[in-house]
Amino acid sequence: MLDPQKLKADILSDMRVDLSEEFDRNFERKAFFSDKWKPRAHQYPRGSLLMVSSALRRSVRGGAETLENGVRFSSAVPYASIHNEGLTGYKMVRAHTRTIKKTGKTHNVRAHQRKFNMPQRQFIGDGPETQRIIRDAIDRNLKNFNLELTDFFRQ
Repeated sequence: MLDPQKLKADILSDMRVDLSEEFDRNFERKAFFSDKWKPRAHQYPRGSLLMVSSALRRSVRGGAETLENGVRFSSAVPYASIHNEGLTGYKMVRAHTRTIKKTGKTHNVRAHQRKFNMPQRQFIGDGPETQRIIRDAIDRNLKNFNLELTDFFRQ
């Protein structure tokens, strides 16, 4: 009949679905809702920004889970957090040999650090739009619950 646990489960389920759809649309928008992503430094012929193989996009869709008191989004792709949060730092380059194609000569490259800068291209997270989607899911379910409650008292 009127089960508060069912109401809670319905709200969380709707939140998961609605947020999954909006986070997925961020890849199409090339933005976190209305905050546009920084464009690539070089345009490559393969794929759109953050969607060369679509592995990142698929991992976000499959990484949504409903918890006891909320919804959690995660990704099994190791580079997801770097793109979502951005990263500036240093990357270690190991020692190796390099062959110059034009001359055919080889030379040794010593191990060194290279500066690494990945701009933030957020596709998942909290913000005003996320809060609005959550409120809408709650309001929609509460209206349905109130209709059921009204029907219950009429009987």
